[in-house]
Amino acid sequence: MSRHDRSGDQLSEVSDYFSSVYDVLARMPLREIDRLVEVLHAAHNRGAALFLFGNGGSAALASHMACDLGKGTSDLCPVRMRALSLTDNVPLITAWSNDTAYEHVFAEQLKNFITCGDVAFAISGSGNSPNVLNALRVARSAGAVTVGITGFQGGKMRELCDVCVVVPSNNVQVIEDIHVITAHGVFTALRARMRNPGVLAAAAD
Repeated sequence: MSRHDRSGDQLSEVSDYFSSVYDVLARMPLREIDRLVEVLHAAHNRGAALFLFGNGGSAALASHMACDLGKGTSDLCPVRMRALSLTDNVPLITAWSNDTAYEHVFAEQLKNFITCGDVAFAISGSGNSPNVLNALRVARSAGAVTVGITGFQGGKMRELCDVCVVVPSNNVQVIEDIHVITAHGVFTALRARMRNPGVLAAAAD
């Protein structure tokens, strides 16, 4: 096979992957994403805290979202959005893992901070990560609102969330890609609502 042919095969694989992402994007549950935006906007308006968590790529996205929501909206309101990622304190995560078990690393952190009306935001490709599920249970027992983004069919996480955005795919890479897109969509929508609260309120009437 020539170098040209091999390059063509590689481009075809990339093109196929991009096409699969596009196909899933076209089937995303936009109403659920809008409900997620509404929950986060209402939480900010009442001064509630937002706690984000997940594993692996989802841990990275929890940090990313906390940065976007906490800093990226700070120029729009005198009261800033209280967004915190539970994936960022490595000493605390390793301490809970070592002294109890990894499945408690988010739940035990939440017990220190979460109160009624706060929001627990779970991110999981499968929706079945034990530490994510345990954190959602702690949040529910505290009277917090539980939301999340996941994939496959939602896993066990779906029934523990008041709002759950499920990416309609069984491909972990596609799910994670669309989680990032969803996070940016949520961030963009929140900025718009914070910038024009009167216009949005009038539209709702």
